[in-house]
Amino acid sequence: MKKILLFVLAAAVTFQVSAQEIKKGAIEAVPYQGSYHPTYSSDGADFVPKNIILMIGDGTGLAQIASGYFANNEDLTYFNLKHLGWVTTRSATDFTTDSAASGTAYATGQKTYNYSIGMDVNKRPIPNIPERVAGKGIISGVVSTDDLNGATPAAFFAHQENRGMTDEIWADMPGSVLRYFAAGSKEKFEKRPEATQKAIQKAFTVVYSLDDPACKTADRLGVLPPAVETGYIVKGRTDFLPKATRQAIDFLNARTEKDKGFFLMVEGARIDKACHSNDFPSAVKELLDFDKAIAEAIKFADEDGNTLVIISADHETSGLVVWDGDPSKGNVEGVHISGSHTATPVPLFAYGPHAQDFMGVQGNEQVAQKILKLLLQQ
Repeated sequence: MKKILLFVLAAAVTFQVSAQEIKKGAIEAVPYQGSYHPTYSSDGADFVPKNIILMIGDGTGLAQIASGYFANNEDLTYFNLKHLGWVTTRSATDFTTDSAASGTAYATGQKTYNYSIGMDVNKRPIPNIPERVAGKGIISGVVSTDDLNGATPAAFFAHQENRGMTDEIWADMPGSVLRYFAAGSKEKFEKRPEATQKAIQKAFTVVYSLDDPACKTADRLGVLPPAVETGYIVKGRTDFLPKATRQAIDFLNARTEKDKGFFLMVEGARIDKACHSNDFPSAVKELLDFDKAIAEAIKFADEDGNTLVIISADHETSGLVVWDGDPSKGNVEGVHISGSHTATPVPLFAYGPHAQDFMGVQGNEQVAQKILKLLLQQ
């Protein structure tokens, strides 16, 4: 009898603690934004794609995507795609990854320790996709709603032992092979050492607006808008992400050599940040904005006919569960069970030539390996 009472007491205490970690959120009357319906003309084709666009929704698991789907009257570009898979995200040292280790796996094809930016488990630099493909004449770019030194964008151009080495990460940009970057922010840039600012401005045409005329004529372009333009939608960001995605695509495509292509990484960074804060309405708005960027990439893939688009996530954040909703009214409710990352596998969607290669279950490092295999055999 005593054992039973102890078990009940322990269960009650566990439930009480767990309940304190659960946070419910809701969003109502979300304006319908529609979605893009692909032509599927090149989807699953056997020829090697000329261009590859990798899109990473930071912290985006199936529930985050589904929340956007239900809030948008059961319509989402994500869910118009036919080739689906799953990605496991653990790092080399931790069951639950951070963005740096997962970003590095996606960028290099190797798993590494949490907090690493482009370094292996022995803290040696690993060549990233842009570096690997540059020798074949393939040019690369990075777009993010995070700061340029954010873990995911940094993994595609920097090599530092710890994601917190902000000045060192920025200082890696002038020596990178990137032809285009757009991320936060003008204010962050101006806080860097003067030597780093001058080196970046020497290597790139640096502008503070996507509408700057220099964007059309630059050979290497860096876009660093004011912080509000890459911050949260609920705090004033407008169309930076879909607009920068299209600009990056057009910029790179116009500068590729004959019979060569480009690689572009696009990150929707603030889905993760909203989920860390258990801010469900903000997470839904960020997901819907990321879906607009996805639409821009898929539109180009249809226009071009020679582009593969891969959409996944570095990890899931907050253990989100879709709880209730009324899609016809743009209403949806969700429950966060934590404020941290989880190890739950994340969905992968692919569109274009060789999209079928990304079906099934794969590690994040295997996604990069498949991308490299395609790009290096061009």
